[in-house]
Amino acid sequence: MEPNEKLNLLKNNIRELGSLAVAFSGGVDSTFLLKAAHEVLGDNVIAVTARSSTYPEREFKEAVAFIKELGIRHFVIISEELDIEGFSGNPVDRCYYCKKELFTKICKIAEENNIKYIADGSNIDDEGDYRPGMQAVKELRIVSPLRKACLTKEDIRILSKEMGLPTWDKQSFACLASRIPYGQDITREKLEMIDKAEQYLLDAGFKNIRVRHHGEVARIEVASQERSKFFDTGLMDKVYDEFKKIGFSYTALDLRGYRTGSMNETILK
Repeated sequence: MEPNEKLNLLKNNIRELGSLAVAFSGGVDSTFLLKAAHEVLGDNVIAVTARSSTYPEREFKEAVAFIKELGIRHFVIISEELDIEGFSGNPVDRCYYCKKELFTKICKIAEENNIKYIADGSNIDDEGDYRPGMQAVKELRIVSPLRKACLTKEDIRILSKEMGLPTWDKQSFACLASRIPYGQDITREKLEMIDKAEQYLLDAGFKNIRVRHHGEVARIEVASQERSKFFDTGLMDKVYDEFKKIGFSYTALDLRGYRTGSMNETILK
């Protein structure tokens, strides 16, 4: 099925829902979903964005700017994962606790505003990775329109570009806690270090990056085609010095490059 055929299927499925609350992070998937839903449902769609220490301020500002441009009703909730029992210990099912907390709060907002359905932005590619948060989505009966329409990440980027969405080539985003190895405590200090380090690389011109926090060591992942930028010793020195200021004693480049869910490689052997 071609991307535009999937888009038509997506819109038909959304139309049948009647009203929808979209969990909106400002990322590639949720931006595309919100735009499509707004085109179909108009004022019967709302966006809900969570603020927390695992969510960079730059992402929140971009989300707010997009919402204002479309004129969609927007609700902001505080969903501080570090306050959720069991989350900060960083178990392998960490995302379950986060999603359960988030969507429980969104369900309440939807009910208060007479919105019948709540949607997440997961796409069909998400079924191929370890995603414990999907269990919470299932338990709370959250709908996943992008998955139902069999839209892949590539489909979404192609369609987003055609629709003129600014996120069509934006890097995929996951909460900052995903940069810390399972079993190692998640703290506000670590999250702040990761956020600052990633922002520095983004400001330096990198597009797809992750900074994994391994205690004293920062492990940098950049897109395969961007790895050669580190052949510049001047850049290496600047990154090392900046990361030292942030709090990392050592900085290393992952030779394989950026890939989604690299922390899951230790549990999916």
